[in-house]
Amino acid sequence: HAEDELSRSSHSNPGKSIVNGVKTNPASNSPKSGLPTPMGPPVYVDLAYIPNHCSGKNTDPEFFKRVRASYYVVSGNDAANGEPSRAVLDALLEGKSQWGENLQVTLIPTHDTEVTREWYQQTHEKQQELNIMVLASSSTVVMQDESFPACKIEF
Repeated sequence: HAEDELSRSSHSNPGKSIVNGVKTNPASNSPKSGLPTPMGPPVYVDLAYIPNHCSGKNTDPEFFKRVRASYYVVSGNDAANGEPSRAVLDALLEGKSQWGENLQVTLIPTHDTEVTREWYQQTHEKQQELNIMVLASSSTVVMQDESFPACKIEF
């Protein structure tokens, strides 16, 4: 009966789901929303973009425990808004340390920031222990009178 109700609710109201008998909007079901996050197996992907320009507002170690990527893209170049967040970069280390397997992970920063440089230098030994490689961008893309660093990824 519960499966039928869940099926009906997701067909009649896409974007909504039932968690512990309460209809919720998945977009608001983040760890910081106060609602319980349903547990499940980790999701393995090739490439994951760290949400919200790597801001600590909605990314924590749980994200990295559950979203296991070969490549994580770290954007953000706004120190005033805490982007990228040192706490999120530390959360990657904490989350990956609990994977139970030593899969290679590559971190791809889209900008060379003081936060990412300091994090890289201060946690380099831990990165090596966890099999995390950080790419340095040596390429530049120029578009509409703007230039920015870029990385090329081949699969």
